[in-house]
Amino acid sequence: GPDTVENIDNLKVVVTVVNIGDEALKLLTDPNGPLSTIPTDTFTITDATGNTPTFVGVKAKYVPSVAAQKGAFTTLAPGESKSVQHDLADAYNFTATGPGKYEFAANNMFYHVGDAGTVEDIIYASHADAHMIALSGRLARARPSQTLVKRASYNGCSTSEKSSLAQAAPAAQTYVANAMSYLQAHTSSTTRFTTWFGTYLSSHHSTVLTHYTNMNGNVYTSYSFDCTCTDSGTYAYVYPDEYGTVYLCGAFWSAPVTGTDSMGGTLVHESSHFTANAGTQDYVYGQSSSKSLAKSNSGEAIMNADSHEYFAENNPVQS
Repeated sequence: GPDTVENIDNLKVVVTVVNIGDEALKLLTDPNGPLSTIPTDTFTITDATGNTPTFVGVKAKYVPSVAAQKGAFTTLAPGESKSVQHDLADAYNFTATGPGKYEFAANNMFYHVGDAGTVEDIIYASHADAHMIALSGRLARARPSQTLVKRASYNGCSTSEKSSLAQAAPAAQTYVANAMSYLQAHTSSTTRFTTWFGTYLSSHHSTVLTHYTNMNGNVYTSYSFDCTCTDSGTYAYVYPDEYGTVYLCGAFWSAPVTGTDSMGGTLVHESSHFTANAGTQDYVYGQSSSKSLAKSNSGEAIMNADSHEYFAENNPVQS
């Protein structure tokens, strides 16, 4: 990237990934990594005193195993490189930290796809020194305001995609209503609760119940749906502060309406990200990792979006 930037609209950096080995590498185009242009929290950005800008970008639903099945990876031959430009104005707001010099370092974790076409392991790229940029002028990009109406609105959605969403939205509504009712009726430890949210604590139960109560107050059929995302390995994403607008990507359209990693469940996942509902994070993705998170860190599990989705989908059924 440049050494100096005036106005955040010009804050663009290029990340180059190089295969320095002697074998070809297949790396998933993870929305949280530098090979994807989706504006997630891909960069570590700090000033001289360790302050970081506010992340205002997107949170996405992503299942690495599904992405691998769909061939959503980048192949690098030995010695080959791939460069991707990132527009950081869509992801970061520097208003609180102010103008000045910042160090930028990209996420260096990659899912490696093996010869069998499945995720084989996670590899970490060696990283050159962080890049320094002096930022001045306008420090934040304005996002368009959103207004919900009583029926769904669509952008770039085909007739068949609208039909799928007409099924997915009521499925999500049913999921969150049933999850809320379950939590209201079960105020002690259950297998279903501990599987997804870890050791039962009344405070954790209260937090999760509040999340589903907020989500149950949503009218999913009045959401705004944007179907212009072309990322084949990602299900969907949202800007957490843009309540009610969901961007649907390639993996969403081949998902079942209900069940594990379903269309309805994806809308539950994404709606939990909205600050007005729960403000969840993506600490881990997938059922296996979500179960492990419940065992290792229940405090994170109750704030993990996939944990909310899988609790609501309840597949296989637990009581």
